[in-house]
Amino acid sequence: MGMMSLSSDLAVGVPFDRLATGRRSMEESATPETQEISDRVLVERTQAGDPTAFDLLVRRYQPRLLGMLYNMVNNQTDAWDLAMETFEKAYKSINTFRLDAEFFTWLYRIGFNLTVNFIKRNKHRHNLSMDDADLDLQNRSEFIDVSGSGDAERQSNLAELKKKLNESMMKLSEQHRAVVTLFDIQGLSHAEISKIMNCKEETVRSRLFYAHKQLQKYLKNYL
Repeated sequence: MGMMSLSSDLAVGVPFDRLATGRRSMEESATPETQEISDRVLVERTQAGDPTAFDLLVRRYQPRLLGMLYNMVNNQTDAWDLAMETFEKAYKSINTFRLDAEFFTWLYRIGFNLTVNFIKRNKHRHNLSMDDADLDLQNRSEFIDVSGSGDAERQSNLAELKKKLNESMMKLSEQHRAVVTLFDIQGLSHAEISKIMNCKEETVRSRLFYAHKQLQKYLKNYL
């Protein structure tokens, strides 16, 4: 089952030193020169005491990290808070990072663990609202057959589908929600996901199989 493009993909990029208060879209992005700097060099510079190097890492990975966190917790405020906590923890722990490892899997592992703990602490919360800015299904035609349907019917179908997609993702356990988010939405490999979730690749494949079956069941009348 192809579950691509469920992501909110929050397109924001606030530098690390403004993450706590700068909850706004920003025009500034990494220049071609900074994009050519490898993660390893930026980590080395951060470990050497250059905080601006970590700001560049934040700009590089914040949009995708926020997308993962949002698909896990289904709340913009919580996703922002968890992103801030993830980057803060990563910054404080940067000297423990092994330079032969992948920075983004290390960062994602921190975010994943924080988010799983957050979800467990907040099991009583049921925030099942997702607006158009968060889940832009208008441009995700692979989910909807709109041939021959009018605008009114299409809008009604979109609203119903958004609600059902949201509810279906939230019905999955945090482990299964995470593996769908990382594989189907973010396009990571089984090997990368196994490092992030600290499990075997066979476990990743098993969780994906189960999660896809569950989503197929939940969405059988919509896909």
